[in-house]
Amino acid sequence: MPTPGPRPNLKGASMTTLANMKLQAPSSTASSRQTSTSTSSFNSRNTSTTSFASSMGPGSRPPISYSRPASAMSNNFGQSIGGRPRGNTRTRPGPPMGDNEIDPDKGPGPGPGLGPQPNGWDVDERLHEVESQFKVMKEAMSLSLTDRKTLEDAVDLAKTREHRKHKYSLEDATREHRHELDEVRRELQDETERVQRTHREALEALERHYRVELEDERARSSKEIQDLRSKLGSEQQDLNLALLGKDREIQSLKSELDALRSDLEREQMTKGSLQQKITEMSTTSMTLEDRNRALRAQIDFLESDSKQQSDSFADMEARLQEAVKAADDARQKLIREETERRMLFNKYQELKGNIRVMCRVRPVLDSSEGDEAKILFPDLKTSTQIDVTGPEEKSSLGHTNRKLMPFEFDRVFSPEVHNEEIFGEISQLVQSALDGYNVCIFCYGQTGSGKTYTMSSADGMIPRATHMIYETVTKLKEKSWTYTMEGSFVEVYNEDLNDLLTPAKEAEGKKKLEIRHDDARKQTTVLNCKSVSLDSADTVEMMLRQAQNNRSVAATKANERSSRSHSVFILKLVGENSATQERCEGTLNLVDLAGSERLKHSGAEGDRMKETQNINKSLACLGDVIEALGRGSGHIPYRNSKLTHLLQYSLGGNSKTLMFVMVSPLEAHLKETLTSLRFATKVHNTHIGTAKSTKKLKERLSES
Repeated sequence: MPTPGPRPNLKGASMTTLANMKLQAPSSTASSRQTSTSTSSFNSRNTSTTSFASSMGPGSRPPISYSRPASAMSNNFGQSIGGRPRGNTRTRPGPPMGDNEIDPDKGPGPGPGLGPQPNGWDVDERLHEVESQFKVMKEAMSLSLTDRKTLEDAVDLAKTREHRKHKYSLEDATREHRHELDEVRRELQDETERVQRTHREALEALERHYRVELEDERARSSKEIQDLRSKLGSEQQDLNLALLGKDREIQSLKSELDALRSDLEREQMTKGSLQQKITEMSTTSMTLEDRNRALRAQIDFLESDSKQQSDSFADMEARLQEAVKAADDARQKLIREETERRMLFNKYQELKGNIRVMCRVRPVLDSSEGDEAKILFPDLKTSTQIDVTGPEEKSSLGHTNRKLMPFEFDRVFSPEVHNEEIFGEISQLVQSALDGYNVCIFCYGQTGSGKTYTMSSADGMIPRATHMIYETVTKLKEKSWTYTMEGSFVEVYNEDLNDLLTPAKEAEGKKKLEIRHDDARKQTTVLNCKSVSLDSADTVEMMLRQAQNNRSVAATKANERSSRSHSVFILKLVGENSATQERCEGTLNLVDLAGSERLKHSGAEGDRMKETQNINKSLACLGDVIEALGRGSGHIPYRNSKLTHLLQYSLGGNSKTLMFVMVSPLEAHLKETLTSLRFATKVHNTHIGTAKSTKKLKERLSES
């Protein structure tokens, strides 16, 4: 900020003083220096002037009998006119305003040296003088205001000059500072460039030094790597040799294990037969003990009195005859009830329908499989309906929506249902096979939907069905029924039949499998196929493991272990009743179909593509056969596929068929899911007629 200049020394002045300044100083003066000079000269002259009150005071007149104080107005008035001559006024003595004594009887006397004075006051003259004084005061006021404005202008001018001077000095200092700052910046930039050059040179030197060291290190590393590679090659050769030795040991151990397993199976079979013999011997022993007790009682009876013996003997004989008769009646009643039960049971099955369709949705195995499709199970009471939300579709107006598609079957199983509950639904069909009917249970669906797990797992339908058959056969022995069971396992691969119970190496020299039908017995036989007599459940499990190992599987984009063939487990049941002379032949076909898949989705090429085409062709032929059966067509195209040709008597009118449609819960498989459900709906709406059993009397069989 600029430093303000010295302020002018202004002193207070009365109205009279300002009037005298107006009279003494020139009116054109505007500077503060001339104003202060005129003021000082005016003050010096004013001090030497005698005021009007002094001229009229007590010293100019003789004392009067009374005194009156001087008026302030007179004093000021005298001061205001003491410094300049009067205008066109005549001189007259002042009024008696001093300390004059007035005699009330004689009046005021004349002033000193003025001669005689009039007794009254000249009012007009006095008013004129007052007006003149007022004008003088007004002019003095105007002059003081003008001078004040002049002084203020002078002060503002001085301030402006000082501010401008300070501004110029500040600008000079700023320019000088900026110049010095530019100099410092140039020096700093030069120093920075010099340091950078130095640092760059040092860095290049270090780079050259470390580059040389890096090349040396690379050379050493390359040499070490070559040494390690040579050492690794020798060690790998040693490991390969050791691995070959281990493989040979494993093969030998496997052969020993197979031999031990065979020995174990033989021992188990021997143990079972021995346990059975022990049971029979214990039963025989108990029977002999009972007979021994009876004979002893008889001996005791014979040794007693003869009359008492004869009476007791007669009573025992009568009771024995009654017991034998009651036993015969009970046995006949039991046989009749068993026959009636079979008839009613199969009538009940016929009312349900000879072709039934059930749906099963497998659970999501892992979150990495992908998003789940929207599948609902609205019918909680009967569990017969499944609702699937279809893929996105665009309408004609451009709106995107998803339709809800309902499907209804004989039973729908949600992902939470286990194999045990599912077998509860098909156990009745297994009973029908024991009663002499041809039964076919097969799983249909896309690859990876859980068909093999449902059929051939440890608790799947095939093991559970065989266990149930063994339990039922044991119970039927009490009703005079004896059964023989034979099992075979074949697959349909690329429209060729393969025996799954014979390893591929052994099957090379054998004849091809051929299908033969017996129209009279409604039975199918596969020539050159190995059949196993099933006398225990363990034999069935061993057969399933062997068949699973020989089955054709391969990896596709749709499934890592996709079944590339249709596997068919054929269980022939032949039962005879010694009491009623009845004989029945039933066949239970448990089929695990290959997974249906689109070539675009599975990514199959070469052999895999040929397999996929044959699988889809055989599944299409199966649909054609079921459709022709539903229409009641005179010609059923069984021979269009090896699968339908093999199952001819298990799909026709005298059979009972159950199809499981397997569904994947994933959104990525939604199109295949809808295709499978539509095919299952078509099968569900098909009626193939009434099933008939192959039950005959032994005499008729011997005559034929």
